[in-house]
Amino acid sequence: MAVLNVHERSLPAPPEEVGVLIDSLGSEDDRLWPPDWPPVRFEGPLAVGVPGGHGPVRYVVSHYVPGRWVRFRFTGPRGFEGFHEFSVECLDGRRTVLRNTLVVRPRGVRWLGWVLVVRPLHDAAFRRSLDCAERALTGRVARPVRESRYVRLLRAAAARLAV
Repeated sequence: MAVLNVHERSLPAPPEEVGVLIDSLGSEDDRLWPPDWPPVRFEGPLAVGVPGGHGPVRYVVSHYVPGRWVRFRFTGPRGFEGFHEFSVECLDGRRTVLRNTLVVRPRGVRWLGWVLVVRPLHDAAFRRSLDCAERALTGRVARPVRESRYVRLLRAAAARLAV
């Protein structure tokens, strides 16, 4: 069974300004990824075919339309087949939706990992990335995301394992 997981936020900016945030992903001037999470890194500038990842998640850029859309196909960890992407949707000249879509098919026991670990961390990280986008465009976040105790526990455990 496949998982569809979508996070989106309507932002008070034209699509060109929101698209610049997507283009900054993984760069030294990354204004989209939460700075207190394992950073997104690529083995070169954002372009089709470039491998990268964040934390233990590995992927390759499979599609890229600068300022509009980027899709990453998972290459690791094993047992997770699918992709995640950021896209920009113009609502009108002054409002734009920034959307993160994940489609993944966890294989075998990876389902348990998805439910217990990956999904809560994914949800928290991508909700925070939408906070980063809102802050970058407006200077503030109207309703900042709060991490649950469970997510804080998972992050603390991951930090200990990374040492």
